[in-house]
Amino acid sequence: MKQKIICVGKLKEKYLSDGCAEYIKRLSAYQKTEISELPEVRVYEENSISQINLAKEKEGENILSAIKDNDFVICLCIDGKSFDSVSFSKEIENILLKARGDIIFVIGGSYGLSHKVIKRADLKLSFSEFTFPHQLMRLILLEQIYRAYKIKNKEKYHK
Repeated sequence: MKQKIICVGKLKEKYLSDGCAEYIKRLSAYQKTEISELPEVRVYEENSISQINLAKEKEGENILSAIKDNDFVICLCIDGKSFDSVSFSKEIENILLKARGDIIFVIGGSYGLSHKVIKRADLKLSFSEFTFPHQLMRLILLEQIYRAYKIKNKEKYHK
């Protein structure tokens, strides 16, 4: 079993790439973690709801094609369930016990996730009611996963 983060779009800023690489390295002591970057679908008319919906659907198809039937899927959604760090650690521990496949975290693109992807989720996870850039969210997610493993293993980590 491994955990994978499926992301729409590539990281553009070096500080985000460096931060993500650091947390993936730290996580290797606990769980193999991979990042899968899928292409972002361009929207040419920023205010076109139909183009935005088409982009989300196409990105959703790409996301779903990267997920196997037995994977445990966690979608990052603003309307998902919120945890504190200790509760999130316990949730990860429970998922590790019951998951039959890989653990898949999904971060959508600029316009969010398609309804089909959200429907596929075994858990909808929210970090805040704030909206974060999806590229920054990748770093935040990796840090929280790392923190969860430190807590789970009763290892010291700053508060």
